Amino acid sequence: MNKLYRFSIIVCFIFAQCFTSIVLANEAKELYWEDLIPEGFTLPPVEMEHTGSMSQVEPNAPLKESLNGTLAKIPGFVVPLEGDLDNITEFLLVPYFGACIHVPPPPSNQIVYVRMKQGISVLNISDPVWITGKLSTEGWVGDIASVGYTMDGNEIEPFY
Repeated sequence: MNKLYRFSIIVCFIFAQCFTSIVLANEAKELYWEDLIPEGFTLPPVEMEHTGSMSQVEPNAPLKESLNGTLAKIPGFVVPLEGDLDNITEFLLVPYFGACIHVPPPPSNQIVYVRMKQGISVLNISDPVWITGKLSTEGWVGDIASVGYTMDGNEIEPFY
């Protein structure tokens, strides 16, 4: 009886370890904008000129290749590209409000092009959000900016 009890305790422990590993493997890694910058790369200062120029600084900034394929959760601001405010399906996620709209785009490694499986509703684009999805180092180029990272987004929530 004592051996059977020990055996069942060991089996339960092994099962718990395996279940915990599976759950943690599906949990998104929280990333912040500085996490997207490779070691040794310094972001250049963005000089504000009142000439009307919206030229992007560092449109081919280096990426952190180790993040390719990561299930990530990143905070930022939405710059809508496709859809309307009730159903946005494609957008840029940027680190600060006004980027790509009122001020020049940040370096390409500081912008994420997001495709949502289901459209999202954004009540106010000046409110920060968390976006969760699979991150890729596949770039994207649009009229607004060159982008270093893309994401297949599957969840949005307010950033507090």
